[in-house]
Amino acid sequence: MAIIVNLDVMMARRKISLSELSEKVGLTLANLSVLKTGKAKAIRFSTLDAICRALECQPGDLLEFTNDPMEEDE
Repeated sequence: MAIIVNLDVMMARRKISLSELSEKVGLTLANLSVLKTGKAKAIRFSTLDAICRALECQPGDLLEFTNDPMEEDE
């Protein structure tokens, strides 16, 4: 079981770069990169709110739950 972060998918759909999102959200490129690669262990609601506002999406567009054990290795 795992939570999959689809930040890269939403960024591609909105045609926004990591640096542009970083500026809009007020997070460092390093912190956004950790989220984008799925290596983050937690996310603050305020950060999730800022990303959703910048990308005009819902939290469920960014986060996905899976029961597939193969997904955890990615």
